[in-house]
Amino acid sequence: MTKSQPPLPQPQLQPTGITFEQYVEFTLEKLELRKGYISDGGQNLLGFHLAVLTNMGLLSAIRHTNLSLWVQALDNYMREKLSNINAEPEVALSMLNRFNRAMDDLAAVVEYLDEKE
Repeated sequence: MTKSQPPLPQPQLQPTGITFEQYVEFTLEKLELRKGYISDGGQNLLGFHLAVLTNMGLLSAIRHTNLSLWVQALDNYMREKLSNINAEPEVALSMLNRFNRAMDDLAAVVEYLDEKE
């Protein structure tokens, strides 16, 4: 019988623990720095990254990075999702228009907050 891989850690807003099985599977045995990137020589790092974000909590992660980068990441991700939606053209256009308005509003709030810091 083959050993199944534990589920990927699921980051939450607040810091959360991971299981021992996730720790064993996703923690790097040896950290290396290659061309500015943390590596272990070829392992898929998704589980490791998710474990770190799970332990850190997304609220803490966002507090320690540039807020406009999170908005940009959300914008890119949502545009990709919307471009792949299987919907009537009118519905897809309506969702894109609503998204554009929401992102414009969010960008304005972030710009305002950046000015106040």
